[in-house]
Amino acid sequence: MKRLLVAGLAFSVMTGAAFAHGKKKHDEAKAEAPEMVSTDFGETGNPETVSKTVTLIMSDEMTFTPNAFTVKAGETIKFVVKNGGEELHEMVIGRTEDLKKHAKMMVQFPEMEHEEPYMAHVDPGKDGEIVWKFSKTGSFEFGCLIPGHYDAGMRGTIVVEH
Repeated sequence: MKRLLVAGLAFSVMTGAAFAHGKKKHDEAKAEAPEMVSTDFGETGNPETVSKTVTLIMSDEMTFTPNAFTVKAGETIKFVVKNGGEELHEMVIGRTEDLKKHAKMMVQFPEMEHEEPYMAHVDPGKDGEIVWKFSKTGSFEFGCLIPGHYDAGMRGTIVVEH
């Protein structure tokens, strides 16, 4: 029993911050100070060095408009993410395999809370923002990981060129 308790506590500590999702607003945590993160698809961007602004509209039809675009490696992009629907939506940037895994986890644990600089969690009728530097070339994805949304096709592609 003691081993099970220790294992459960260790799992919750290791996964709680990374995969939590719930009623807490992502922008509230971002307002404090953006966390510096480096990933396979880039790093936290500096708002003072934004190269380009991309506006995306999220809808209850489970779409992003636009759902594909190209940027250059080294560019810092400011994403203005508008929720044009009546449901909660989010934009999460990442590698396809990671987003698929996270979307499945969200179905199992829909009340989890998480906050990363490559995410914007947006209430109906509101706007969110991500500032991200694409430091690595490749094809990456963005999607809404609210349970059922990603599987319904709410995702898009970002191609990062030289």
